[in-house]
Amino acid sequence: MSTIFSRIVAGEIPCYKIAEDEKNFAFLDINPLAKGHTLVIPKAEGDYLFEMDDEAYLSLQLFAKKVAQAIEKAIPCKRIGVAVMGLEVPHTHIHLIPINRESDMIISNPKLQLPPEEMQAIAAAIAAEMK
Repeated sequence: MSTIFSRIVAGEIPCYKIAEDEKNFAFLDINPLAKGHTLVIPKAEGDYLFEMDDEAYLSLQLFAKKVAQAIEKAIPCKRIGVAVMGLEVPHTHIHLIPINRESDMIISNPKLQLPPEEMQAIAAAIAAEMK
């Protein structure tokens, strides 16, 4: 069964793409806690981060680091918060969230409602910082 994230990677569902490599994909969360809230996923389906083989796990983490560094350059913030829960979509994913205080990481906080043009501009700004 194909997850919603696999369908995004396949281009069946649109997204605000930031970057991809052979094994991983990054795109903006459509229900962001903050401007620049990004999801980083492996292209291969798998439900749980800590069940990934070591090579795939390290690849995902190194890719997430590059994306986080690009977010920091594009979005004013003090840090990039990292969250891995994995209960909402059965496909391993890492949340990268620009934060200025600890409370910015509370998942139950109200989500931002940003217009498509702003989401596209944010994705483009982060993508431009990927090196």
